[in-house]
Amino acid sequence: MKEKEITVLMVEPHKHPTITTIANDLDALQKAVSIGADYQGLIEIIGIEDGVCLVCNEEGKLIGLEGNRKIGKDIITGVFYVVGEDGHGNLTSLPKDKRESYQKRFWEPEHYTEADIGHALFMRLF
Repeated sequence: MKEKEITVLMVEPHKHPTITTIANDLDALQKAVSIGADYQGLIEIIGIEDGVCLVCNEEGKLIGLEGNRKIGKDIITGVFYVVGEDGHGNLTSLPKDKRESYQKRFWEPEHYTEADIGHALFMRLF
């Protein structure tokens, strides 16, 4: 059964990650990755390991969101959330051991230039 609210790890640019609870529906997730009341963000879900995904703004690089953290060769821009996934496409609360693990992994804020982000966008497109 789909959880109505999920406990996740929120990772914002230039900040340490925090544990938060968000509603588990499309509207709430889009608002969570938005940059203001006038912009409804499009979400992108990126699998990073079995049962763990990132939820971020799909257009983050294109609309100029700040660089946040590097995942592989990609730079995630804007706020993103580390969430659980049940293997059937449903987002779930991130298990406590994974919260602790990813909080450590993303603890130190990272800084990227516009050129770094542009290069990551180019690499992702091709």
